[in-house]
Amino acid sequence: MQRNRDRKLSLGLAAVVVALVAGACSGSSTPAPTVAPSPSPAAAASVAPSPSPAAPASVAPSPSPAPATLKVALVAPSAVNDLAFTQSMVEALNSLKTKYNLDIAISDNQFVVATAANVIQNYASQGYNLVIAHGSQYGSILQQLAPKFPNVSFAWGTAGSTYNLPNVFAYQVNSNEGGFVQGAMAALLSTSKVLGVIGPIAVGDAKLYVDGFCAGAKSIVASITCNPVYTGSFSDVSLMSAAATTFVANKADVLTGTAQAVVGAIGVAKTKNLPWFGTQWTQASLAPSQVVSSQVYNWAPILEQIFATIQAGKLGGATFTATLGNGGEQIQFNPGFNLPANVKAKADELIKGITEGTINVPQ
Repeated sequence: MQRNRDRKLSLGLAAVVVALVAGACSGSSTPAPTVAPSPSPAAAASVAPSPSPAAPASVAPSPSPAPATLKVALVAPSAVNDLAFTQSMVEALNSLKTKYNLDIAISDNQFVVATAANVIQNYASQGYNLVIAHGSQYGSILQQLAPKFPNVSFAWGTAGSTYNLPNVFAYQVNSNEGGFVQGAMAALLSTSKVLGVIGPIAVGDAKLYVDGFCAGAKSIVASITCNPVYTGSFSDVSLMSAAATTFVANKADVLTGTAQAVVGAIGVAKTKNLPWFGTQWTQASLAPSQVVSSQVYNWAPILEQIFATIQAGKLGGATFTATLGNGGEQIQFNPGFNLPANVKAKADELIKGITEGTINVPQ
């Protein structure tokens, strides 16, 4: 009977999501702001050179000095205050603004890739030291543009490839680690042992998180129902809301999801008073009594490594990974949720084990 019920649930969810995706309306991109190029510094006064001894036959050029102000441009697919992927990077950049004397420009809501390509090229041509293309959909753009601007550094993620280009950085996140911890907590909190897990598209950190969440849940209750549904959109709030509503109708009593569109699903969790687990950024403000915890991306350590590499004269060629162990991921518990002591203890145990390497999370 359990197997038949699970099969009916999976088929029902799939049918609903297919219908939802077919009827979704596409949005329009917010135009990127025009950024005027910074004025060139005044030319140095002309000074007659002093006589000098003969130079050696070969002298290696000195690396260029680090810029007094590091000009950084961020191109992102959603709003700066999305409580998800884009906000995590915006907050990290702002936290380092004074320390690195950053001149920051941001173009958000660039979910139309063709438009984003023009924005990225404009920033590169305007003398920015680093252009961050914050989205895996931007990879092909950098692959084409980076060779045309060899003196500009580019970074993109979440991804692991620099395309073997000397001026491209890549960054990624092991979101399955935090997903595993929160999935285990969800299994302990669930009474029905049916979980509602919603993703946008089965790629990148979204898929890692979803897979990690279900693996964590099954590590606690092997028979738990954890059948993820992907809406096909990162930004369509209505699809997230509809998928969450369908899960609840099929006895799911704990919900989670990833992408900037999760505000739709969080609304359902709040209305139905069901536990919600967030990822990418803290989401407790949307449902103060229902959000259990959020896996928060902290890009600051990776950004600092990128800045230091640029200032040392190397413009790219490295990949960085955020994990629970290096502080690039953090589990933030919501004090407004009444979390049972045994659930918190289990979460702490798993975080410690993953951080120390004694627990291996499935990829």
